[in-house]
Amino acid sequence: MSSENHYTPPKVWKYDEKEAGKWSKINRPYSGPTHDKALPQGKHPFQLHSLATPNGQKATIMFEELLELGLDDAEYDAYTIDIGEGKQFSSGFVDINPNSKIPAMIDTTTDPQIRVFESGSILQYLAEKFDVLVPKDIKGKTECRNWLMWQMGSAPFLGGGFGHFYAYAPEKLKYPIDRYTMETKRQLDLLNKHLVENKYMAGDEYSIADIAIWPWYGNLVLGKLYDAAEFLNVEEYTYVKRWAEMIAERPAVKRGVRVNRTWGDDGLTERHSSADFD
Repeated sequence: MSSENHYTPPKVWKYDEKEAGKWSKINRPYSGPTHDKALPQGKHPFQLHSLATPNGQKATIMFEELLELGLDDAEYDAYTIDIGEGKQFSSGFVDINPNSKIPAMIDTTTDPQIRVFESGSILQYLAEKFDVLVPKDIKGKTECRNWLMWQMGSAPFLGGGFGHFYAYAPEKLKYPIDRYTMETKRQLDLLNKHLVENKYMAGDEYSIADIAIWPWYGNLVLGKLYDAAEFLNVEEYTYVKRWAEMIAERPAVKRGVRVNRTWGDDGLTERHSSADFD
């Protein structure tokens, strides 16, 4: 890219690992494993392999909410997948998620064992298995699903769009930052208007829709994502902040955000027992 920020695409794009820089171990134009390595396995019914990114937090918060409900059959072992070092491309991880993205898990209680990948799929799978955290009535259930699907479709604009160009891109470019800032603020405005009349995303009942949305948009307005709270003027989204602060106080959420976190003073690289939080 020239100093004038002008780029003319070639007729045929070719991958240059040198230009990929620090992202070369995360992003590449092909799928499949890069090395052979089996995944570790603990003793609990569910084996989670993840990292405490917003998508990873969805899974760990879900497990901790299930345990908070007294569902001991939801016990899990959580192992860290260091995506910065390309661990998501091991043969063992690719076996449980051919897309090489965290989180992914194995349900060992079935015969044969079931792999579950994509964070939204994990939330739905566990909610259905334990029959909790989804409203029972058809209207509430559908509203929960509406917002779960909204999150899956919208968060890439926040993460891969705004987050990448605002926080991670090697140089600050006005056009993509403006483009994705506009969309991020539109999404926050949408959530704010919805939460004026709703305590939680699906109404009066906490659900997997909240668990899906909070790690992205809740962390964002609480100043814990991309260091962008001031830039986005999150104070104007009063109802999103109210919702975000309320969920942040849940004991299961406080535990869940610590699991598979390799940074900070209170992160748990692995989780195998409730005693790990002591």
